[in-house]
Amino acid sequence: MNYTALKEQVCRINKEIVRAGLVTLTFGNASGADRRAGVMAIKPSGVGYDDLTPADIVVLDLGTGKVIEGAKRPSSDTPTHLHLYRHFPNVAGIIHTHSTHATSWAQAGRAIPCLGTTHTDHFHGPVPVTRQLTRQEIESDYELNTGRVIVETCRQPDEIPAVLVAGHAPFAWGATPEKALENAIALECVAELAGLTLALNPKAKPLPRPLLAKHSTANTAPAPTTANPDCARFQAVGFIQQVLLKTDKFRPRPVGADGRRWRRGTGNGAPPLQSPCTRADIIHAAARDQV
Repeated sequence: MNYTALKEQVCRINKEIVRAGLVTLTFGNASGADRRAGVMAIKPSGVGYDDLTPADIVVLDLGTGKVIEGAKRPSSDTPTHLHLYRHFPNVAGIIHTHSTHATSWAQAGRAIPCLGTTHTDHFHGPVPVTRQLTRQEIESDYELNTGRVIVETCRQPDEIPAVLVAGHAPFAWGATPEKALENAIALECVAELAGLTLALNPKAKPLPRPLLAKHSTANTAPAPTTANPDCARFQAVGFIQQVLLKTDKFRPRPVGADGRRWRRGTGNGAPPLQSPCTRADIIHAAARDQV
C-alpha cells in the first residue's frame, strides 16, 4: 500500500507546529492516522524540523505498533499516540507540544478553566489535567502509561479535544491532523487568556452554563465584535488557518535568553524590528494585517 499522501501530510503538520510558535528547540511532535489502512504516521526521533522530509516519516500498524515503512526510529512518544488512537475512535490526528502557556498550566497541575467564549468555541468545558503518574508507571512503560492516564482523564475526547499531562505538557487531537493543529493553536491561546484573566481578576468565575451551551452547540464561529475584536478574530477557524497555516508571513523566530521570540519583520514590506515579541504580538499583528 502507498502511504505517500499520509507521510506528506504528517510532515507538513510537524513543520506547521513550529511555524505556529508552539515548538521550542525540538520539543513536540505530530502524527496522523489512516483508519481505513489501519496505520499511523509520526515524526522520527533525532531529525530536526528544518531537515524533516516526507521520506523521514515513520508508518506503523495501529494494532501491533510495528513499523511498516520508514528506516528511522519513530518518536519516543509513539506509544502514547498509539494508545490514544486505539481508544479515541474519531481521532485521526494528534499533536504534542511544550507550548509555553499550556505547559505552564500542566506544570501547575491545574485544569484550564472555561472563562470565556473564546475557550468554549473550541473546548466545551475546562481542559482537564491528568493525575501524576506513579513511580511504577514512570519506571515501567512511561510513554504507554502517559497514554493510559490521558484516556483515564478524558471522558469526552470529542467535545474537549485536548488534555494537560500533569508535570509534563499538553496533547491535542482532532478528526484530521489539520484539525488537531487547529486545536493545539487554540489550546495555547485559551491557556494564555486564562492566565491573563486570573492575573487581572483572581476571582474570575467560569462561563455561565447557558452561555457555555450556546457556544458549544454553535456550528460556526461568531463574527468579530467591537467589544473584543482580537479574541473574536482568533475564534474564527478560517482566520487561524489563513494566518498560521496558509501563509509564509510568520516563520520560526530565534528564541532569546529570556525565552521570547524575536520578530524579523511583519510582512507587507515592513522593515525588520529589533524588539522582542511574544506569540500574542504575532497574532495581533496578523489580525491587523489580515482582517
